[in-house]
Amino acid sequence: MRILLCCAGGFSTNMLMQNMAKVVKDSRKLNEADFHFNAIPVDGLEDEIDNYDIVLVGPQIGHKTGYISEICEPRHIPYAVIDKDVYGQMDGATVMKLALVTHAKYQKKHAG
Repeated sequence: MRILLCCAGGFSTNMLMQNMAKVVKDSRKLNEADFHFNAIPVDGLEDEIDNYDIVLVGPQIGHKTGYISEICEPRHIPYAVIDKDVYGQMDGATVMKLALVTHAKYQKKHAG
């Protein structure tokens, strides 16, 4: 799964991305080779999105979901806004769960 994290500048999201990668590395169920992460400013979303399976949105740009949905929906790429408390704690495990659940629900909803 290729996960793209989007925020205002990309700096704090980079730390969260590293925590998510560590969760995958330390997991007995998830295989590191199955995941790819990147963190970018929201302004670069349109240029990068075609290489990803899901977009996770930092809470500081939650107000831009209209813009994000205009880019994601025609490409059939799910997105989710990260909870501000989870983001503040840099909780990589909870954000990984959000990515996996959001992606699975989207796949199920759009199957067939």
